Amino acid sequence: MRLIHQFLLALMLCFAAAAPGMASENEKKVELQLVRNADGAFATVALQFALPDQIEDALNKGVALYFVQEAEIISERWYWRDKTVKKATRYLRVSYQPLTRRWRLHVSSMPLTDAGAVTSLGQSFDSLDEVMLVVKRVRNWKIASADELSNDGEYLVKFNFRLDSTQLPRIFQFAPFSNGGLNLQLRSQLPLPEASAQ
Repeated sequence: MRLIHQFLLALMLCFAAAAPGMASENEKKVELQLVRNADGAFATVALQFALPDQIEDALNKGVALYFVQEAEIISERWYWRDKTVKKATRYLRVSYQPLTRRWRLHVSSMPLTDAGAVTSLGQSFDSLDEVMLVVKRVRNWKIASADELSNDGEYLVKFNFRLDSTQLPRIFQFAPFSNGGLNLQLRSQLPLPEASAQ
C-alpha cells in the first residue's frame, strides 16, 4: 500500500512539473494597439497561439483553414444597452497546394467562398510558419473612418479572432477533432483613444 502511495505521489509530481511547459506551449495571447487620428481608427494586432496537431496535419493534406478577425467599436451607455457603432471584419483562408508545394493566403472583407476568392487579396508562401506569421499580425487595419466616430464620444473596441470551423469538412465536427481543437478563439478589448492631431 505504501509503494502505491509513493508511486501516485511521484506521478502527481511529474504532471505538476510538466504542466508549466504544456501551458506555455499552448499559451494564447493578444496584443492590441489602437490609434485614432483625422483619418479614423486603426488597429494593430499581434496574436500568439499554436495550431492543434490535428488541424496542422489536415492543412498539410490540402484542407483549407478559414479564420475570422473582428473589431467591434462600441459606445457604452449607462441608461440602455451598449450600441455597436461600427464592426469591421477580415476573412482569411489558408491553403496548401501539394502540386506546387506552396502555401496560399487569401484575405477579404467579405466571407470567402470558392467564388468569393476571386475578389480577395492572395499571397503565396514557402512554408506554413511564414503564412501563419502573416495571419497572426495585422498592422494599421482601418476599423472605422473619422466621420463614423463622434469627437466627444467614448468608445470601447472589442477584438475577436477565431477559426471558422463551419467551413471545415464534416469529419472535423466529430471526435477527436471536436475536443477543443476547433474552438480556437482569442479575444481582447481596449478603450479607443481620443483622436490625435496627426
